[in-house]
Amino acid sequence: MNIPKKLVIASRESRLAIWQAEHIQARLQALYPECEVSILGMTTRGDQILDKTLSKIGGKGLFIKELEQALLDGRADLAVHSLKDVPMELPQGFALAAITERASPFDAFVSNQYERLEDLPKGAVVGTASLRREAQLRARFPHLNVRPLRGNLQTRLEKLDKGEYDAIILAEAGLQRLGLADRIRTVLSPADSLPAAGQGVLGIEIAANRYDLFEILNPLNHPLSNACVTAERALSRALGGSCQIPLAAYCTQEDGLLTLRGMVGHPDGSVMLEAYAQAPLAYADALGRAVAKKLADDGAEDLIAAVLGEQNTNS
Repeated sequence: MNIPKKLVIASRESRLAIWQAEHIQARLQALYPECEVSILGMTTRGDQILDKTLSKIGGKGLFIKELEQALLDGRADLAVHSLKDVPMELPQGFALAAITERASPFDAFVSNQYERLEDLPKGAVVGTASLRREAQLRARFPHLNVRPLRGNLQTRLEKLDKGEYDAIILAEAGLQRLGLADRIRTVLSPADSLPAAGQGVLGIEIAANRYDLFEILNPLNHPLSNACVTAERALSRALGGSCQIPLAAYCTQEDGLLTLRGMVGHPDGSVMLEAYAQAPLAYADALGRAVAKKLADDGAEDLIAAVLGEQNTNS
């Protein structure tokens, strides 16, 4: 293996994104002490547009396009992403070289007044940036007032602290990574809030023609997490998953057997379709497609078409 003298990591400039990049930087420097690893901080379109929900401004890809351009033009060698923010179909010319070991995949309930979702009174304002979370909240707690919440993690917490929301829902992994676990009142179980595909996992993206980097980055890949994420992303991909659709996919493994649960819903919580299946580790991609077919057979494709049609009408 030829170890490069220098590697550059492209990263968004939010505190959480920089933490993630520094985490990968530290691991690479430990593996290859002779290699200088630096971080190129960048502001993306997704970071700049904060007055609209992601589903209305182009989706998750807005968080990575600038980083991908840096990979193409040689300013950076790799980009570190929160995998749940990575589109299910990567643009041509790019590849995921490694999937890190999963941190918590769960959502967290954060509030300055209440301990649990169940404690919120009628009309309480709950903030989330995710249609997936919104649909599940509305289905379980139709008496709550669910409102959009954009911005980086600190911005969202500040809005809560200013009293704009009674509670907000955030990814537990992000709070843990930034040392903010004390803000968590309750960690939501998958029954309360089924996670997003890839939640809690970091993905390392490279230009697909950088064959030299696959071997270098392979030690960062976690096979079990990779298998679970492969199943989750296959399910989401089969249903055209994007942030415009309330879609969840969560896979666990025990003794080499994967269990994948999927959910598709209407943003207002009026329709929630769920399915699950199991398969050996080696059939992760097929498992994802199988659960997607179960959901499709139950009407998921018609539901997705209706949701997208409503969004186009309202945009």
